[in-house]
Amino acid sequence: MAKTSLSEGGTPKTRRGGFLLFSMVLAGLSFAAHAKDIPTLHVGWTIPAEEAKYWMMRRPDAFPDLGKTYKIEWTHFQGTAPMVEAMLAGALDCSSQAPLSLGQGAVNGGLKAYIVAQHAGESAKSFSVYWGVLDGSPIKTVEDLKGKTIGVNVYGSGVAGQLAAILHKHGLDMSKDVKLVETGFPGSEAALRSGRVDAAVFVQPFAGRAQAKGGIHSLFSMQDLMPNTVQIVEVCRKDIADKSPALIKRYVRDLTRAMKMALAHRDETLKVDAEITHAPVAALQDYLLTDKDFARDPGAHPDFAAIQTMFDEYAKLGLLKHPLKVSDFRRNDLTAPLQ
Repeated sequence: MAKTSLSEGGTPKTRRGGFLLFSMVLAGLSFAAHAKDIPTLHVGWTIPAEEAKYWMMRRPDAFPDLGKTYKIEWTHFQGTAPMVEAMLAGALDCSSQAPLSLGQGAVNGGLKAYIVAQHAGESAKSFSVYWGVLDGSPIKTVEDLKGKTIGVNVYGSGVAGQLAAILHKHGLDMSKDVKLVETGFPGSEAALRSGRVDAAVFVQPFAGRAQAKGGIHSLFSMQDLMPNTVQIVEVCRKDIADKSPALIKRYVRDLTRAMKMALAHRDETLKVDAEITHAPVAALQDYLLTDKDFARDPGAHPDFAAIQTMFDEYAKLGLLKHPLKVSDFRRNDLTAPLQ
């Protein structure tokens, strides 16, 4: 029979080894169980102007709760309207939204959500989304767009809604008087220069790139519609938020922290944006977080008054089938800034 040798303390080595192995197995099971218990948020994002999210995706170590008390599964979309469908289908818990996309999701699909933060907007001192035309184009005024082809990023987007409002202000009906072509933001310049569209929508960084090449000028911008336009807010489904408010608070707390970090550490934000957009830092340097960029609230606080104004305008235009109250999308204890 094989002998079992003893350790210095008198414990059989085989028994000690078995105990250590058993302990390691228990520790592994405990870690796996703990990891499984961490709640996960499914979050949609897009480009541009979501620097707070980009920081959370690319610099997660800067957020003590992220990956420890909760996790995020990120999904990239080409615009806000598709994220409404994903939220209605239960595939997303939170996402970035334009006020129009959110409003149409609520009116047409019954989406119930809270606006918890704001990523970007416009002010009198900031960049404003604009539609450009080629130098030498016969289109000199908004009225000249009648019968022409106009580019938008995505059908049904907030930008498309703002276009409708501008056209209406100048006596044109977007559904009857012009033709829309979906180009996406990156493809706007090429669509305009090739003649696919007569007027194209521009946001940064694509606006700066087009201006550097020359031959394009602004025909009108959102500043012609209203001085304070909300472009992108963060929303979370009401059922998720009401069921797990602590989870949403962690997320909004991190969005608040991320916005402050993005604004305070511009050099690092340039690197983060470059990683997300695959644009060189040099291409971002000239505009990102300057007066050539969108306006951002340091605490990511939503401009509810401006959103209500936009809801009212969209209802007048028929883009929303009935009026909406922004208060129905508000829960103060879940709204940025949170510490």
